Amino acid sequence: MSADREVDGEMDRDAVREWETVIGLEVHTELATQTKLFCGCPNAFGDEPNTNVCPVCLGLPGSLPVLNAQAVELAMRIGTALHCEIRPSSFARKNYFYPDQAKDYQISQYDEPINAKGWLQLPEGVVVGVTRAHLEEDTGKLTHVGASGRINAAHHALVDYNRSGVPLVEIVSEPDIRTAAQARAYAAELRGILVATGASDGRMEEGSMRIDANISVRPAGSSEFGTRCEIKNLNSLRSLGRAIEYEVARQIALIDAGEAVRQETRHWDEAAGRTESMRSKEEANDYRYFPEPDLVPLAPDAAWQGRVGAALGPMPADRRALLTDLLGGSATEAQAEQIRAVVDLGLDALVSAAVAAGAPAALALTRASNEVAAEGEAGQALPVESFAALLSLEASGALSATQCKAVLHELAERGGDPAALAKEMGFEALGPDSLAAVVAEVIASLPDEWKRYAEGEDKVSGVFVQGVMKATKGQANGKDVVAELRRLRG
Repeated sequence: MSADREVDGEMDRDAVREWETVIGLEVHTELATQTKLFCGCPNAFGDEPNTNVCPVCLGLPGSLPVLNAQAVELAMRIGTALHCEIRPSSFARKNYFYPDQAKDYQISQYDEPINAKGWLQLPEGVVVGVTRAHLEEDTGKLTHVGASGRINAAHHALVDYNRSGVPLVEIVSEPDIRTAAQARAYAAELRGILVATGASDGRMEEGSMRIDANISVRPAGSSEFGTRCEIKNLNSLRSLGRAIEYEVARQIALIDAGEAVRQETRHWDEAAGRTESMRSKEEANDYRYFPEPDLVPLAPDAAWQGRVGAALGPMPADRRALLTDLLGGSATEAQAEQIRAVVDLGLDALVSAAVAAGAPAALALTRASNEVAAEGEAGQALPVESFAALLSLEASGALSATQCKAVLHELAERGGDPAALAKEMGFEALGPDSLAAVVAEVIASLPDEWKRYAEGEDKVSGVFVQGVMKATKGQANGKDVVAELRRLRG
């Protein structure tokens, strides 16, 4: 059996339970600076290849790097948000064969990182240690021209140096993660923190945030680490979860077959759903780190650190807690999902303001996480007063849920007063007598369903609600329809 053997089907669950997975993540995030880390070239995504370059980021002889102060500040924001110690630091040259880095070495931080010894708490309560969050420069981008887009099938390669020299912070976790689900939760929470600090846009699809996963397995109950493999450049949460699950199964299958796991760097093939060997795993001494002679040590003073900390707003965990408080201090599982979605989309301020204006918290959360979110940028720009007024119309029964959703769409499209829009759209509350008559007609048309409902089969009520909504062209309130059905059933 080779180290690249296929992992077919699902492994026996009892066999998996005999093993413990150990995961550590290295997350590289591009910083949202105007210029690169050591020169004045623009830090911009999507420009024409090799247009944002200069002698410094191309490593031409005689060029000298100058550290970007904004990058240092953004790195400190990240460290502060991750509860790190901000320390005096220095830069080193990391020597390696970099085909996408013209000077063939990377300026990074090694034994003296700017941020160290932090932690991040997952929504489920698990605390993951953060070893370090250090500054470094990004490399260029290679495009392998061939059928697969991989180097082993390429006819030739193209290199774009626009990304070379873009400032990065590499955030290295402790090996505290135990499942693929925890790894995804960690990456999602970290992404939210990076966006909240303003340090990065977190756009994984553009390479602003890339993840390397170090994975090993060991017998359940063991305290010794197994041989780890590193999965490089995962660019989505889905890929991260799938790659971990595959790699864990691959390593267990190797050990069960009496073979050894080889320490190596592997690539995740999204289309094939498997990891593939790239190269043997390097150790620190393979990179021949030595102090960068052209940069002085970095030591942000206490005043600068204090300004950075004072300027940070609430982090995602704080914002989720605030929304939970609006619900009375507890949330159902469905509401917890809504809260996470609202915070991730940056709609929590809209919800909080609407509740402060008198809207019911649960309703505001539901509409924001669904209908407002679906409107995209138009939903983001929805005025608080209009949103709160619309929710009040729904809560009072003046509008049904269906009508409220339709008016919300119009509000996002063209603005205006919710009540006036509702009237313009012909949405008027159905009076009790009219509603009772329509419900009676729908019941008469569905005698078999009424018999089942009358005998206690509550789920059949949806058939009647749907019939009434169709007959009234959405003017009926679903809650009122259910109340009338229950009254008639006695």
